Amino acid sequence: MKAWILMMLALSLPVSAFAEEGGKEEGGAPKVAYVSLTPPFVGNYALDGSPRLHVYKADVALKVTGAEAEAAVKHQDPLIRNQLVALFAQQTVDSLSNVESKEKLRQEALKQVQQVMNTEEGKPIVEDLLFNNLIVQ
Repeated sequence: MKAWILMMLALSLPVSAFAEEGGKEEGGAPKVAYVSLTPPFVGNYALDGSPRLHVYKADVALKVTGAEAEAAVKHQDPLIRNQLVALFAQQTVDSLSNVESKEKLRQEALKQVQQVMNTEEGKPIVEDLLFNNLIVQ
């Protein structure tokens, strides 16, 4: 009976050690995650008085490392979304017309998300921002 208990304890040690590491891969490095901000962003932009309505749809994902960072981004989701909606609404037809300007928008969006995280969590946390889809009309 004593040997059986010792064997069960020995078998359970590796499992509990793995459970404590949570968001880590096999090598011990933190796991990279992409947090999709859902639902996609949809709204108007370039409200310059012209009769034509300009609409955008953006599917955004944020790259973070570790389970704690992923949880922090999910916790701050409403504030991040608010900041990005305000940024997208400020855009003009020219700022969304070519690849270079969309890349500038992506970098500005990343900067603003990092500012939100820095203010709320004490560090930028988000490593990159990706447009999985960006449609403008």
